[in-house]
Amino acid sequence: MKLMDIFGALKRDMDFIERQLYRSIEGDEELLSETSLHLLKAGGKRLRPVFVLLGGKFGTYDLEKLQHVAVPLELIHSATLVHDDVIDDAGTRRGKPTVKAKWDNKIAMYTGDFLYAKALTLATRLPIPELHRILAKAMVQMSIGEMEQIRDFFNTEQSVRQYLLRIRRKTALLIAISCQLGALASEASSRIHTQLYRYGYNVGMAFQIRDDLLDLCGTEKSLGKPPGSDMRQGNITLPVIYALQDPEIREPLLAELEVIRSNGMEADAGRAIGMILSSPGIRRAEELADRFIGKALDALEGLPESKSKTHLKEIALFVNKRSY
Repeated sequence: MKLMDIFGALKRDMDFIERQLYRSIEGDEELLSETSLHLLKAGGKRLRPVFVLLGGKFGTYDLEKLQHVAVPLELIHSATLVHDDVIDDAGTRRGKPTVKAKWDNKIAMYTGDFLYAKALTLATRLPIPELHRILAKAMVQMSIGEMEQIRDFFNTEQSVRQYLLRIRRKTALLIAISCQLGALASEASSRIHTQLYRYGYNVGMAFQIRDDLLDLCGTEKSLGKPPGSDMRQGNITLPVIYALQDPEIREPLLAELEVIRSNGMEADAGRAIGMILSSPGIRRAEELADRFIGKALDALEGLPESKSKTHLKEIALFVNKRSY
């Protein structure tokens, strides 16, 4: 099942959000508008705006209000990507040159800062103090997650708990508040937006684990980058952590990771990927992703029956089986 098939019912509203997304970065400064537009035109799943709209369906649905949540959250997500590309020294994203590759690191960093600032400016158009507190707290946690990832580059001794805390901050939190803030902006009950937060958190955890699996199991065509890019950048993900727990391959895999560390993005990760694919690491990571999806579906129990609830279930199932 394709993502766009799931969200066909939201197409008109998502087209509106997409237009507002482009308009949000127009006119302030020519180069920043150009670099931001380049990033946005690279595409993406736009999952966060979709979650905002679906969350909004549980209250008084008002697209004019919801745009001031959906657009900022997608801008924040885009800002994290452009900053990540600088940290990772990434030349491509979704098969297209990154901002840092097409311009330079300084321009990329200022582009990310610009997107963060635009996001906060747009969000202030909704006079909901609780929404602003949740958003600000999430941004602080996301920044901590970025620092944790840098700290743990090539850290082969990190635990599963460290990994899970990092992806909670880097990925799951923004998806969780996308579901929550859509409902909050639409004046749904606190019980509903709390349940939607739990749903989004667990979907976000599974989403990142699947992303990390795809980096090892996917193809360059489907990923838009060579498989094993995470390892080359020093990012030790869950399948690698699990593989390192296998005494039969731990030492040879550590040796391969050291070779990759020495050669960086020019390294051949093929042997390391082969070891991980033949280890229990892939299966164990898939099982954990399954458990998070189960928790996400449980979080929807008790919510009013609606097309939006059905869509949320379908998204969770899609996330857990996605191949891109």
